Amino acid sequence: MIGTPLSANATKVMLLGSGELGKEVIIALQRLGVEVTAVDRYENAPGHQVAHHAFTIDMTDAEALKALVNQVKPHLIVPEIEALNTDALAEIEASGVTVVPTVRAVQLTMNREGIRRLAAETLALPTSSYAFARSEAELQTAIDQGIGYPCFIKPTMSSSGKGQSRISSASEVSAAWAYAASGGRVNQGVVIVEGQIEFDYEITLLTVRSKNAAGAIETSFCAPIGHIQKQGDYVESWQPQAMHPQALINAQHIAKKITDALGGLGLFGVELFVKGEQVWFSEVSPRPHDTGMVTMCTQRLNEFELHARAILGLPVDVTQRECGASAVIYGGADTQTLAFHGVDQALHVPNSDIRLFGKPESFIKRRMGVALATADTVELARERAKLVANQVLPTSDRVVKE
Repeated sequence: MIGTPLSANATKVMLLGSGELGKEVIIALQRLGVEVTAVDRYENAPGHQVAHHAFTIDMTDAEALKALVNQVKPHLIVPEIEALNTDALAEIEASGVTVVPTVRAVQLTMNREGIRRLAAETLALPTSSYAFARSEAELQTAIDQGIGYPCFIKPTMSSSGKGQSRISSASEVSAAWAYAASGGRVNQGVVIVEGQIEFDYEITLLTVRSKNAAGAIETSFCAPIGHIQKQGDYVESWQPQAMHPQALINAQHIAKKITDALGGLGLFGVELFVKGEQVWFSEVSPRPHDTGMVTMCTQRLNEFELHARAILGLPVDVTQRECGASAVIYGGADTQTLAFHGVDQALHVPNSDIRLFGKPESFIKRRMGVALATADTVELARERAKLVANQVLPTSDRVVKE
């Protein structure tokens, strides 16, 4: 049963984090008649602009978070970012409020140490070689005693590539340690160092845990999404990524094992490395994934609609309709008066679309929008998406009405 928004019987969902991905989840929930509260750490976040209610708080502040939940009284809480006080969330879950997918899943996935130990040590899934370090000296020792060069240094708690670096010699260790320490969402004083895997490509396998007609939880997989990342941040994605049939079977096996272990309902973004038939687990997010924005033009139900349906206990459909691609539109300037030129020319590209997120402040490398395109082949879709992105030109000039 779903109630009526802004009434006494409303079905209430609270999003913790309301960026571009949260905004699309909000829209999907509202189309299903859900009353949505958007929470973020800064004013006028993208999700704030479309939700029924908007609040700005420090979500790492336990008392502030619990007070807001007590005020709003949501039925479901959907964490959309990592910078949260999970101890407070655990108290909230224990009081009877459902946290999506579960507080345990949120705690494990926001911390690379927790999720890597679960995947590699508990579930015995294939991963890159790794070690954890709590000092620069420990980091150097881990590299010298087994990880080797090249390797990747990452904070245990970060997102979108923040604090990540690839190093190839001992002379780079000190800078990598400092960068990782400054780039974490919550400074834990711990970094993970990973050995480099010689893979052919990497994918995101969107994995959905939903209820079937009998009320039992079942797992569905979207077509694999290929993507390119630079410094840990995605810049381009496409669907489907061509794979060896056995590699796809292996990928789905890994994705099901990790999501079954995390539990709950909803969509998970499982990141994997692939070489021939071999597949290695990389990371998992218990929410829509940035590379999955391509599904806004490729699937009957995009990743945000799948997430909304799954968490509400509704049927899902992971059918892909056509080949497509996405490409990031960056801010290109540090400003609070960003405008975009060339949108009309960009949308003359066949089978194209764009999403401008409406973030109130731009940075040179901040993701401010995404270009989308479809075609008969992935290759042509990628060409179109990149052409669209390149024609949308951000500027710090003020918009002048003619």
